[in-house]
Amino acid sequence: MRNLRAAAPASFLAPPAPPLLLPPSTPTPRGAFSAKASPAAAAAQAHGWCPSPRRVGRLRRRAGAASSSVASVEDAKKDVLVALSQIIDPDFGTDIVSCGFVKDLEISEALEEVSFRLELTTPACPIKDMFEEKANEVVAALPWVKKVNVTMSAQPAQPAYAGELPEGLQKISNIIAVSSCKARPQDNNKSVLFSRVGKSTVAVNLAYTLAGMGARVGIFDADVFGPSLPTMVSPENRLLVMNPESRSILPTEYLGVKMVSFGFAGQGRAIMRGPMVSGVINQLLTTTDWGELDYLVIDMPPGTGDIHLTLCQVVAPLTAAVIVTTPQKLAFIDVAKGVRMFSKLKVPCVAVVENMCYFDADGKRFYPFGQGSGAQARKVVQQFGIPHLFDLPIRPTLSASGDTGIPEVVADPQGDVAKTFQNLGVCVVQQCAKIRQQVSTAVSYDRSIRAIRVKVPDSDEEFLLHPATVRRNDRSAQSVDEWTGEQKVQYGDIPEDIEPEEIRPMGNYAVSITWPDGFSQIAPYDQLEMLERLVDVPRATTAAVSS
Repeated sequence: MRNLRAAAPASFLAPPAPPLLLPPSTPTPRGAFSAKASPAAAAAQAHGWCPSPRRVGRLRRRAGAASSSVASVEDAKKDVLVALSQIIDPDFGTDIVSCGFVKDLEISEALEEVSFRLELTTPACPIKDMFEEKANEVVAALPWVKKVNVTMSAQPAQPAYAGELPEGLQKISNIIAVSSCKARPQDNNKSVLFSRVGKSTVAVNLAYTLAGMGARVGIFDADVFGPSLPTMVSPENRLLVMNPESRSILPTEYLGVKMVSFGFAGQGRAIMRGPMVSGVINQLLTTTDWGELDYLVIDMPPGTGDIHLTLCQVVAPLTAAVIVTTPQKLAFIDVAKGVRMFSKLKVPCVAVVENMCYFDADGKRFYPFGQGSGAQARKVVQQFGIPHLFDLPIRPTLSASGDTGIPEVVADPQGDVAKTFQNLGVCVVQQCAKIRQQVSTAVSYDRSIRAIRVKVPDSDEEFLLHPATVRRNDRSAQSVDEWTGEQKVQYGDIPEDIEPEEIRPMGNYAVSITWPDGFSQIAPYDQLEMLERLVDVPRATTAAVSS
């Protein structure tokens, strides 16, 4: 990513675009609130908690919003929204009203009964019960309210990216890769001890954990050479069938989780070359009628080769990745390689699962690979900024569940292993929600100042770019000759007052910008950051730019 600081061709830089229409406001310190926010909402957001009804009353009186009665339904709705704005989503760091969670708000004609729906980003939200409880509390605390009806729901399953996705993937919200990044023994002459780290075990149990949290889940076994799914689960129908009308593959199902594996195609293990394998994976994944899914867990094949690139770039834009490893130093060499691969492909790694860390016997805990072996995992977490690390023990039941066809989290939902997977599931849900939120709001167009807003990742800062600058610096083959580097689109070809018609995210790495002339520009985030440095645009906090 740092190589983008290199000097760009002259045709890329000249001539400069007109100055940006910057807002007259002065940047405020980080963490400042928008001037449009109510004092009560600002106080709640600053502290990051959900206040008690008594505290809500004090905040509302301080903001001048409280009253013993309301004059109209519209005033009553405003009153309810002010109360609900005290509830802060801990993942997004803002109130549920600003997040757009409050839907179908209705007030009775007598101005006594309030009904509304909270539409969360996922049905697997780990704090949905807290949201429901707090919403009841803060609204019931209004002096004129006698009854509150809260309904909980989740957003329809839909991808967070634009582009021509295959029909089978158009109703999937999040695609999670579970990878060990290790090659097979026959590929690299390593011992069998290091070839199996429990990747498939983690993938299957994670999928059923997410299903247990209320999500719609599917599993795709992308290992064509040695599919594990047919052994680890026991669906009644063990053969994939094709819909004769739509020519789509119908996934098999077990305990409410949809699944597809080459092992269910009646072919056993495949013997074929790399390009053929990529084609098989492409067909199985994209032509399957998955329906609406909140999470599709992909059990990645071993290694970091062509199949992985196909899955990450061509077939399915991945939301996030979970890395599975063991405590040995040799395993972490492969982990580092895999994390770098995902990083290069703009796929965030949200967790590392260290399998076979220890076992308990005779009331004692033993570490077969050394008690300090966990330092290797912590080193990777710190080096690559992966936010979470989970340990799994050597447990006979966990191993046996992979042979009996019943996942461990299903066989023993209250056990220690299930609790670890529950924590992993919560992590995946929260991180995916953050990623989707960041992607959906990373780049937008502000018509009031005629500028493209670009939010800086992991920061409350943003910068502005003139639309003409972005359009003139397109580096695709339609704008620049691939052989000579000659600029096809000249400076004067782009009008100064050009405005984008639509900006949509393209996975985690770019946005698609549609212009009035019909041109669809793919603008990587890295390129937009480089433009910022080239035109020397000052950054400001989001609140300062918004005020």
